[in-house]
Amino acid sequence: MLGKGVIRKYLSEFVYGGIDGSITTFAVVAGAIGAALSPAIVLILGFANLIADGFSMATSNYLAVKSEKELHFRHKDYKLYVKTGKHPLKSAIATFTSFAIVGFIPLLPFVLATFIDYFEANKVLYSIVFTALAFVLVGSVKGEIVKKHPARSAIETLIIGGLAALLAYLVGYFLKGLLL
Repeated sequence: MLGKGVIRKYLSEFVYGGIDGSITTFAVVAGAIGAALSPAIVLILGFANLIADGFSMATSNYLAVKSEKELHFRHKDYKLYVKTGKHPLKSAIATFTSFAIVGFIPLLPFVLATFIDYFEANKVLYSIVFTALAFVLVGSVKGEIVKKHPARSAIETLIIGGLAALLAYLVGYFLKGLLL
């Protein structure tokens, strides 16, 4: 089990990875829905986004944390920085893990629909609801840890994520004519 110190230390990775994972994956879902693409295409694009974008974020985070560490190398506070700073690989793993787990949530109804008939007719609605709940969960966890009102933080995250999803849907909707 992770201690509170580790959670606080890698909070930014959890929040950034989780929010970006759910936003970008749902953006793919929303854009595909707006373009009236098949559920199979939604899954292909969604999983491609989960793996490629998650890896890209983790790599970027790794290089950023490593660069920060290297920046301090010649300073007298280097040993203190290494002791209290983030580890590049752990930071990358936290980012990718959060991205992949929270980012999978918008795809979950589409995956379930392939096995459970109940989800087939309402997979888009469930994707919207599950994604909104993911935004609320990540936002409230962030709020709780940083001592900000969890509901306010959850609503802020939900609004930002919802705007990104709306933009993706509109792009898909307006560009669907290119598929003809």
